[in-house]
Amino acid sequence: MMRDALKDDAWFDQWIGYDIERLKKMMVIRESPPGDKNYEPQYVFEIANKNLHLLLSRYSRGDAIGELSEYFVPLLDAWEEAERLGQAVWSPEIQITRHSWKVNLDHYIDCFWLVGLALALAIDDAQWQRLLALIDLGGNEGTDELLDRVIAAKQPGRRIGRGLCHPKPYQRLLEAVNAPKSQQSAMLRTFVEQWYRELDRLPKKGLARETAMYERPYWYDYHKADGGYFGYWCVEAVAAVKAFGMDDAACLGLPHYPGDLLRPSGPSIHPQPTAKTQAAAVAVITRPEGLGDKLRRWVFAPKV
Repeated sequence: MMRDALKDDAWFDQWIGYDIERLKKMMVIRESPPGDKNYEPQYVFEIANKNLHLLLSRYSRGDAIGELSEYFVPLLDAWEEAERLGQAVWSPEIQITRHSWKVNLDHYIDCFWLVGLALALAIDDAQWQRLLALIDLGGNEGTDELLDRVIAAKQPGRRIGRGLCHPKPYQRLLEAVNAPKSQQSAMLRTFVEQWYRELDRLPKKGLARETAMYERPYWYDYHKADGGYFGYWCVEAVAAVKAFGMDDAACLGLPHYPGDLLRPSGPSIHPQPTAKTQAAAVAVITRPEGLGDKLRRWVFAPKV
């Protein structure tokens, strides 16, 4: 049964099929001599990304939860290979922008998602250790109180950060984690409801080492494109629920909450897609034009 309310099953069938074939071609090309050794690490890293996107796309389509973990090993294999190749290509500055949770919002979110998926899908200890080695490249351990604590639920002894790399939107989730049990469910719901909107952040002035490069994730508004969309799933909430035993009852049925990850035997928490549920999902992601949008319109508007 479809879990995503913004696209139908025919759309996901088409693009999942396309991505599977694209991934096969990428693997074949990967075995050929590289045309540009400077680009080779990034090309291999895109194979890792493609595996993550396929996992999320198949969740959106309604595929069995038990089938999703098959993407973890090829994802880890490609990521490790990209890092090995990148040692000879990426400068120290590029290494920081690629790996730092504080600087790279996309990387922070991807790491949070992968930790949440690893916990929910119960990947084995060998895969878990490989994942930790990758997400901690660049010295991320001890830099983010929330993600460090989620990881520490499975990895006792982990050093815990004293602040948040990205307070917006993650301060809400940290507050839910720290709240009394009686308040956690409602506060978790508020985080999930605000998660997508609050990831549309104001652009930063300049680029300091401690400042995020981008104001919002690369996949923001992907549903407007012909392809590439894999769903808008707040896996971070699932990670917290799994790590801390939080009550997620108030989140069941929310458009962004991938609660089926925690209920592999079903039934699904997602309502059957209808015109009404699709309209509700669109309403959730519709936002008034903010300052960031006005700035982008001004910058990119045709000059006369």
